[in-house]
Amino acid sequence: MSDLMARRAVFRRLHEGGCFLIPNPWDIGTARYLRHLGFQALATTSSGYAFSRGLPDGEWAVSRDAALGHIAEIVAATDLPVNADFESGYAREPDAVEANVRLCVATGVAGLSIEDSTGESARPLYELAEAVERIRAARAAIDAAGGDVLLTARAECHLVGHPDPLRESIRRLQAYAEAGADVLYAPGPRTRVDIAAIVAAVAPKPVNVLVSANISLVLADLASLGVRRVSVGSGLARMAWTGFIAAATALAREGSFARFEGAVPFAELNDFFREDSKRG
Repeated sequence: MSDLMARRAVFRRLHEGGCFLIPNPWDIGTARYLRHLGFQALATTSSGYAFSRGLPDGEWAVSRDAALGHIAEIVAATDLPVNADFESGYAREPDAVEANVRLCVATGVAGLSIEDSTGESARPLYELAEAVERIRAARAAIDAAGGDVLLTARAECHLVGHPDPLRESIRRLQAYAEAGADVLYAPGPRTRVDIAAIVAAVAPKPVNVLVSANISLVLADLASLGVRRVSVGSGLARMAWTGFIAAATALAREGSFARFEGAVPFAELNDFFREDSKRG
């Protein structure tokens, strides 16, 4: 328990100043390699995990229990704080969200995120009042557990094609902050102007920015805009899939092994995991 509380305290301190990267592993091996590279915290990726299971991203494809098992596995993989991508809480009603968040907290996470996407094409976002109640329910679950877990609230406006995504994201994030969210997150914005507008609108609450493509900005640029946390979502998993698809396609269509050129040597990976397994 003391180790768990220490991880959560470290995670909270990371949000109190500066800007840090929180990369997204999708299995034990990638989590341990990211620890090896010196990152201070990790975040799960629902899409990266879903793809590894042969499933599309979305809480109705990956079950709640499967997601909880994966989150617990990543938490146990390293001694780093872990933030859980907990989709939209794997439930619609606030009471069910509260119950599921209690289960997520019990995995040992240092933080978790709840989004406002419904998964329905006719109504892609929860109405604001309902979305706020869902964040309040998540807050109540965390507070009842007494574990100092950080709650991140996500506004999915950009991802679902809202006609005025920036304005609506800001409106929602401000409401989520009032409802008890510790961190605010609107995946999608890529320009300095839009990112700065979100940071200013919810200050002094810390903001997470998603960068899973080359947006011609580096971490220092985002830090200068006041961003506190940068995640990469499915970015690393898709890079792994990019190499796999290219090599597998060359094999299938051309009988060519050329795409193996430049691959990490077997011995390098094997030696890394041999030594890392001793650390535990």
